[in-house]
Amino acid sequence: MPHLDPEELSLHAMYGDWLDEEGRKHLASCDTCTAEYTTLRRTVDAMKTTPDSSSLVVPGPHVWGAIHQELGLSEAARKDPLDSAQGTEEGFTGPSEPVQPQEPPADFESIKKRPRGWQRPGIWLAVAAAGALAIAGATLWNINQAATPLARAELSPLAQHSATGSATVLESRDGARTLEVKLSKDEAQGYQEVWLIGPDLTRLISLGIMDSDSGTFPLPADLNLADFPIVDVSDEPLDGNPGHSSVSIVRGSLSS
Repeated sequence: MPHLDPEELSLHAMYGDWLDEEGRKHLASCDTCTAEYTTLRRTVDAMKTTPDSSSLVVPGPHVWGAIHQELGLSEAARKDPLDSAQGTEEGFTGPSEPVQPQEPPADFESIKKRPRGWQRPGIWLAVAAAGALAIAGATLWNINQAATPLARAELSPLAQHSATGSATVLESRDGARTLEVKLSKDEAQGYQEVWLIGPDLTRLISLGIMDSDSGTFPLPADLNLADFPIVDVSDEPLDGNPGHSSVSIVRGSLSS
């Protein structure tokens, strides 16, 4: 059986009972379709979730403007749906009830029997709307989860490089720490990799690849930054070697 039709997966994620027996068997055995369905389902679940919004701040109209432009929505949808909350001094209190996805149409069973493709515009508009809600919710949630800076390093260029930058350790409200790295430019001939290095320059921890001039990397919960205070961004060749290339673009030491 070929992969499931994307529209059918969307409907199954929204309503939970769209696929026939053959489709359900395929979904249970196909990793590709399962991954796509899981992504769609997360979007639907995000619509049903009401986070603690007691200290959220209403995003400016530019946020909805960017969503509107990215999704190519009509002029009728240009008005910011949070416009009524703008200007409140106490912040956005959010809806009192979780947003629920649209109920299945009354002739649900007859619609399931129609040829594939008929529902494409409506379904993708519904998925786009769900995505817009998820983006807006994520924006509000991120505002609420403001992190506290713990340490910072000024990153200076090494050898033949000229890039500069900064690295900041941030702690969120739940205690999780991240390292936020920003560079003035990407000078890697291969790819950039971010490291924490011990004072003796022999112990290294790779935090991951940075594919632009900035990136944010989670830090291990049990990591003592005093043991690895040096932040290093290296230029790594595509040679399959997981070790440090010994070519550093920038480096600096964290201090609180």
